[in-house]
Amino acid sequence: MNQLGTNLLIVGVTVAGIAASAFAAQAASGSVAITKSRGEICMVSNGLPDHATGSFPNAGNPHQISAQAIEVCVPQDPIKTSKATELRGSSGFALNGVMIRPGTADYYDPSSPRGFSRDRSSGWKLDGMGAGLMLGLDQNNAHVDHRGLYHYHGRPNGLLKGSNKTLVGFAADGFEIHDIGAKAVPGYTLKPGNRNSGPGGQHDGTYVQDWQYTGGSGTLDKCNGGMLDGKFVYFVTDSYPYFPHCAWGKVSRDFLRP
Repeated sequence: MNQLGTNLLIVGVTVAGIAASAFAAQAASGSVAITKSRGEICMVSNGLPDHATGSFPNAGNPHQISAQAIEVCVPQDPIKTSKATELRGSSGFALNGVMIRPGTADYYDPSSPRGFSRDRSSGWKLDGMGAGLMLGLDQNNAHVDHRGLYHYHGRPNGLLKGSNKTLVGFAADGFEIHDIGAKAVPGYTLKPGNRNSGPGGQHDGTYVQDWQYTGGSGTLDKCNGGMLDGKFVYFVTDSYPYFPHCAWGKVSRDFLRP
């Protein structure tokens, strides 16, 4: 692919080493370029991954993967504030050009043949990972939306395979997203007992409302953020919220849309 400039980032840079040097990736079908200039980090990609995916459509997902035209930018030097902004839709992007979209737009709906729909009236929103089988996630904790956009809901296993780097991508406010495995402990816990409405049954993580932020020593903040090598970053975690669902910095205008 053609490089988009001379000030490019290396894929898999270390937490302290974002440098102005060449980054370009080309897979059999995926392509991405990430540039750093004029105070922004910008990503241009066709949205296709550089690793194998599951089969789409599948029993839980009726959509087919297709190339996209993605161009998003985030602040190069984000500043952490005291107020978190809830993120809808994409909350960041991975270094291979695949979007990170941990949330869903689906709610419990007993009138739907699938048991869920876009009708919000129940108030019980499906969690992308907790309802992974229902939503047809593949081995990379990803699936496809109605546009054909392949996107991650949880740890991007294919991207991380064989890598000794921790940097996964960038959040909507420009802070880095890292994967350090089980050492990153989220501050959310399942609510005890059974649901008092909607689908009923035990709080098992299928729905966002099954979780509560309890925090505690050694856990991440409510946006899955914390310190790494003296820097504030977000983390990928094994349990909810998996990726940041909110942001402490100024959210790029490119992420203020569904």
